[in-house]
Amino acid sequence: MPKRYWYIILTYIITQLSSFPAALIALNYFPNSYTEIVIYWSIISFCLALLITLLLLKTDMKMPLHREASTTSNIILWSVIGYFLAYFVQVLASLIEMKVLGISTGSSNTQNIMDISRTIPLFMIIPAIIAPILEEVIFRKIIFGSLYKRLNFFISALLSAFIFGVIHGEFQHILIYSSMGFVFAYLYVKTKRILTPIIVHAALNTTTVIAQYSLTPEEIQRQLDQLQMIFLG
Repeated sequence: MPKRYWYIILTYIITQLSSFPAALIALNYFPNSYTEIVIYWSIISFCLALLITLLLLKTDMKMPLHREASTTSNIILWSVIGYFLAYFVQVLASLIEMKVLGISTGSSNTQNIMDISRTIPLFMIIPAIIAPILEEVIFRKIIFGSLYKRLNFFISALLSAFIFGVIHGEFQHILIYSSMGFVFAYLYVKTKRILTPIIVHAALNTTTVIAQYSLTPEEIQRQLDQLQMIFLG
């Protein structure tokens, strides 16, 4: 793996961990503005991480495209197909977790993001845009891509999706992360363009953010019940 890829992974890890010293500083020196400082630091740190990642990827951007890389029209087509495919497997995985594994619906990670977004709406640019770019570069282009050179698709997608779930701190929802990771990896392999899973990932996150932001918990649960009726009867 090229050194620049390790630097990108390190940048992402530092960005995730930087919230802890920021929180301590805010708590000790600016307790009255603790929440705002921590949130704005998250926004700034993720923006910096994106900038650093793009700078480190300049070499990759200058490389000629794979001879089988999809055209712009194919990227758009597979982005639309991928969106509905990813949404379907996400719903299906959620229903399996709930009905077969007995895992309660809902994601604490998503709920935390929405609580923060309601406090400072600007924060929504992270889950909607910045995080999908960083995560697809790291988990699909770098981790999955490196594994796929040595292993088959299934194992490569499974391992990268597992790491993806662990990083998000929601091991109980590993089935959802794995199913999504499979779709994103498939789109990457199918189009030979990392842009495709980035678009789909961003579209899904944006849809979730808008839905969670505009709907009440009761309305969200009602929609989940309707989806359950559709798929399970």
